[in-house]
Amino acid sequence: MNETDYSCIADALVKRGYIVINDALSIKLIDKLLEFSKNETLYNNAKISSTQKSHLDSTKRSDKTQWLDEDDATQSEYLRFMGGLREYLNRSLYLGLIYYEAHFSIFDKGDFYEKHLDAFVGRDTRIITTLLYLNKEWSSSDEGNLIIYSPDGEILKEVIPKGNTMVVFLSDKFPHEVLKTKKKRYSIAGWFRTDSR
Repeated sequence: MNETDYSCIADALVKRGYIVINDALSIKLIDKLLEFSKNETLYNNAKISSTQKSHLDSTKRSDKTQWLDEDDATQSEYLRFMGGLREYLNRSLYLGLIYYEAHFSIFDKGDFYEKHLDAFVGRDTRIITTLLYLNKEWSSSDEGNLIIYSPDGEILKEVIPKGNTMVVFLSDKFPHEVLKTKKKRYSIAGWFRTDSR
């Protein structure tokens, strides 16, 4: 992906607020990210943060996460790409994005994440959400799809989490959920933010 692709993302954010990109990055990078993501010793049960304090609630989400590390070469390559996107969005859309944070996610068979917004109530510092799927093979029968809703609750898009598909959307506009998966599902979720790191 290059600046031309960055411009497609910017245009989509302005026109409709979200975009789904197939074959987003190099296969080599996706393979390396997938391999790293399979080390489950580094993960913790994911928390929710609908209030000022984050807490575990397995009735709302059941995945596991680990934050990306800028000191790892493979992860740094991905973070550099997202840094380029941040700079482009700031130049073209004047968003004032300060930094990007991201974590790996594993959804085991039966895991899900109920409908939610990524921008927390009373804290509007998450501006843009990104999702990158890492599984090499995924079919509709594996389920675990992402559902993106309009602000008034209509289904806008259902995304099959096939490897190297990227989704980008405005964090405070689009409720979304991950349906229960029938196969282990690997991804990276991230946010461009306007607060201090």
